[in-house]
Amino acid sequence: MNTQYSIVALAFVALILVAGCTTTRTAQGNTDSKILPIGEMWEPDSIDPAGHDSGTLICEKALITETLVGANADFSLKPALATSWKQREPHTWEFTLRPGVVFQDGTPLTASAVKFSLDRVARVNPSVKEMMKYASSEVVNETTLRITTTEENPVLPAYLHYPAISIISPTSLDANGDLIKPIGTGPMTFRSFDEQTGTLTVEKNEQWWGGGVGLDGMVLRPITDPNTRALAIENGEVDFTVDVPYSETDMINAMDGINVEKYETPRLYKIDCNLNHTPLQDTRVRQAISSAINRDDIVTNVLYNVGKPAAGPFLPSMVWADKSLAPYPCNQTKARVLLGEAGWTDTDGDGILDKNGAPLELEMITYSERPGLPPMGEAIAAELKEAGIKVDFDVMEYGSLDDRRKAGDWDLYLAAYTIAMVPDPQYILTNWYSTDGTDNNAGYSNPAVDALIEEAGEISDLNTRYQKFSAVQDIVYDDLPIIPVAYYGVAIVKKDTVNGYVFDPTAHDYRINPNMTIEA
Repeated sequence: MNTQYSIVALAFVALILVAGCTTTRTAQGNTDSKILPIGEMWEPDSIDPAGHDSGTLICEKALITETLVGANADFSLKPALATSWKQREPHTWEFTLRPGVVFQDGTPLTASAVKFSLDRVARVNPSVKEMMKYASSEVVNETTLRITTTEENPVLPAYLHYPAISIISPTSLDANGDLIKPIGTGPMTFRSFDEQTGTLTVEKNEQWWGGGVGLDGMVLRPITDPNTRALAIENGEVDFTVDVPYSETDMINAMDGINVEKYETPRLYKIDCNLNHTPLQDTRVRQAISSAINRDDIVTNVLYNVGKPAAGPFLPSMVWADKSLAPYPCNQTKARVLLGEAGWTDTDGDGILDKNGAPLELEMITYSERPGLPPMGEAIAAELKEAGIKVDFDVMEYGSLDDRRKAGDWDLYLAAYTIAMVPDPQYILTNWYSTDGTDNNAGYSNPAVDALIEEAGEISDLNTRYQKFSAVQDIVYDDLPIIPVAYYGVAIVKKDTVNGYVFDPTAHDYRINPNMTIEA
């Protein structure tokens, strides 16, 4: 990263911190600019739009880049940089680009530029390439792009809503093909990124095709601890943040000048069961764990009603969700019976079940960045102990935890995963439950599930497609390689001076909308 970017970032942030508010002033005292300081919950390791996490930051939160296809609140698709699309042949789609759009470097959005961007994503992010079934792109004319897939992909437009597939200008790269800075078409333009602090600074794109932009700029500062995020907005260090401790949301909302808004968001609190570890290979043990969890109590007393009990991987409001599924009811007696059938009994009377002289002891890990996870883990550990399972619970920072997760050094992995980055069930069901799934942390493999996912993925008729995917949801509901706990709720915390925020339920965590403004 160029040193000049870091220097500009430090100066920009210092200006805000010294001012103590979002409005900076000239020497004459006139209002000069309105910049929104944001307490972001993740530490960025990159500003590459093609990354899974960095793509979300650059596209949805920093508003630098945009995708070809958008999504409405009900997850139906809508035009974005592409105004229309059509499947010409089983492996071929054509997309018509929005006219008059220019990149932030002043160059026009053309089919050639989009081809460059898609080719690059496919090259640097192989999992995205596989997800799209991307083979190649062909320029038909300045405003028409033809995309060819390696196999039929009837929902390719849905995948093009994914933030990591947002479009950048070829001038974003240097002569060696390395990213200099992301240059997109969005309402905000990249200004600087400080690699040491993780602070990203953006400013208004005066030539955005979508119209006027309410903010002059934003400074996204990583604050990974929920308690620290709460203190930051209380002390005036930031004007907008997300997911402070849920137990404090009502108290913070009652503070003068701050308001808290709670929304349902497509994300699932879930427990991955490590099927490489012997006790969890028995379906009855996994069903017992699910039966021991009191989801209603967790939603009420841990999440403070910022969320709902979960049945399957999808929100019931999603058109492709299997609505016949219901959350596992809490039943400690049933849990004990299932464990007994699996051969676990309390031979020494210490309250912990054992088999062949070994206690039923499991290690559960989670991370601290999302405020609901640590107290949820503590509650689940207590409920499993009541069922006769000892749980060693460990809360870690996400970076350290991810290394441990990949190494397989855990039994239960409690996490909160998005379920609508792509508005179609194939993305989640493939990644979580197929044998080679990218996010198949459990190591689950079921030939029937693999076959159904592959078959459903080739079906264009949505009713038939969703029926096949519903059958997958039925199977994994019983197999439980992943135990759904609760549907996520998000708490948006902002100063009263921040106006015009509209929650986007299709976003990863939150999406800053360009019409937001700040009162002087």
